[in-house]
Amino acid sequence: MTADSTLRFYADPEEFLAAAGAYLAANPVVSTVVASVTRRMAARRAEGVTLPEDDWWLVVRDASGAVVGAAMRTAPFPPRPAFLLPMPPEAAEALARAWHRRGERVRAVNGALPAARACAEEVARLDGGRVAVAQHTRLHVLDHLTPPAPAPGALRAATADEVDLVAAWFAAFMADADEQAGRPRGTSAHETPDRADLLRRIRDGRVWFWTDGSGAPVHLTAANPPSFGVARVGPVYTPPEQRGRGWAGNAVAEVSRLLTAEGARVCLFTDQANPVSNRLYAGLGFRPVVDMANLALVD
Repeated sequence: MTADSTLRFYADPEEFLAAAGAYLAANPVVSTVVASVTRRMAARRAEGVTLPEDDWWLVVRDASGAVVGAAMRTAPFPPRPAFLLPMPPEAAEALARAWHRRGERVRAVNGALPAARACAEEVARLDGGRVAVAQHTRLHVLDHLTPPAPAPGALRAATADEVDLVAAWFAAFMADADEQAGRPRGTSAHETPDRADLLRRIRDGRVWFWTDGSGAPVHLTAANPPSFGVARVGPVYTPPEQRGRGWAGNAVAEVSRLLTAEGARVCLFTDQANPVSNRLYAGLGFRPVVDMANLALVD
């Protein structure tokens, strides 16, 4: 295979979905990130929002013309990592060479293993540096929900006038997750949704609080709208002073029930370095589907 014959880049998310939609739909759990992000960006474009000029999507085809992989580079945060779905290793390496020819400097590659590592190692060979693991993640899907031990309180949808609290807990989520996984706070690069995006999520009914017996919010769980029948839960955040009381397990279980009632399959990511969250979700009935990694190219 050569890069010219197997790789095609797209600047328009709708054109990418037209080319890769059947491929994404065939394995919607594994494709959840690419599918949900692309649909959100297509909706923004339809609303008249101008997308960054250097965003792209990629379709990988084999010699017969069948789609065998996909990727995107849409992350708004530095170093703007590319995100790869499973693809043949030679295609992942061809992608790195295509970036090199395009003069595109890529210093982080996220996504499914082993494709992401094959791509990152070829980037390192071409452009220098070495591949370091910033984070190992694992994608899980819910088979059959096992209810947790009941906790006081109840789940309720967040409201627009609570957007400041939602924003604060979204921002705290990744820093606290780093700390729980034994990494320095702020190690993991991530997107922090802006106020308009958070309000959109709240108004779409995709952000919930678990409230204690007094009605005060003590935990946040959010989810993405379903893409190809799969809804991804996250973030899941409990402030430090509220942990260990069962809020997270009960909230995720109840959100999973709501999403399942809508007809969606439920999935979520865990950080493999965080034993607490991995035990929690395994206990609720989530099973591993694919290992992924956030890989950095360091000098």
